[in-house]
Amino acid sequence: ERLNSMIGEVLALARMETDERPGTYGRLALDALLADVVEDACFEAEANGKKVRLEQCEKADVHGDPALLRSALDNVIRNAIRHTPADTAVDISLIRQEGMVAITVRDHGPGVPEQHLTRLFEPFFRTPATGEQTRDGFGLGLAIAHRAVQLHHGSIRAENHADGGLLIRLLLPQASLSE
Repeated sequence: ERLNSMIGEVLALARMETDERPGTYGRLALDALLADVVEDACFEAEANGKKVRLEQCEKADVHGDPALLRSALDNVIRNAIRHTPADTAVDISLIRQEGMVAITVRDHGPGVPEQHLTRLFEPFFRTPATGEQTRDGFGLGLAIAHRAVQLHHGSIRAENHADGGLLIRLLLPQASLSE
């Protein structure tokens, strides 16, 4: 089952790497898509004694492929759930700013050593496990998210939050009125 999962992720990433615009692009209510992904993620989080909180969610449309953007959001949020301790939450927000849509996903885990922050989006890269960290996953989820965001002319970056935990910030161009 894990092997099938990894093969599926490798194939998804390979398709995105070879195709400039896979999928079906159109005007998309990103706020509604994010709310759906958060609702699904809540079940996984609650089963492990964690929460997912959509703290702010402004109405925002983008021009994009719903399946690719769902995959990007799902990978980032599930990664955060994996790394946040029990009895804490993954905090998510979506705001519009200067023609862009900014989504932030913050866990309350140990964060990532500074020297590894830029490598988090490389295929198969996983930070060295320390303490209670798990070695689940294949190091593909954030690479898939990175490529999906790039295909939408956006950016994604990771930083350690000042109060602890890792914060992933996705920026996507807001859809124009004519799109």
